Amino acid sequence: QVQLVESGGGSAQPGGSLKLSCAASGIYFSSSFMGWHRQAPGKERELVAQISSGGNIYYAESVKGRFTISRDNPNNMVYLQMNSLKPEDTAVYYCNALGAYWGQGTQVTVSS
Repeated sequence: QVQLVESGGGSAQPGGSLKLSCAASGIYFSSSFMGWHRQAPGKERELVAQISSGGNIYYAESVKGRFTISRDNPNNMVYLQMNSLKPEDTAVYYCNALGAYWGQGTQVTVSS
């Protein structure tokens, strides 16, 4: 059974930072591409960042230079470091594995 458990969401002021974590189980993690998506109220879910098993990384244009995705294969973890946060980053953030499996989501709210 695949499980993805996110943590690290919360509130931050504009310009602040948060780090999201995702613990994965039930998959061959080291050979799986992992991603972070987000969904803001009234909007469709969108891909934020993705990292392949080989370490190739993709970022959405809106987060380039501000967010960093990383993975820890021995511990089956994927992270999203979010810096220089903006109010428009407010959303529920979801961990995704293999494009098929989803975590429950963690809320990120950026406001002053």
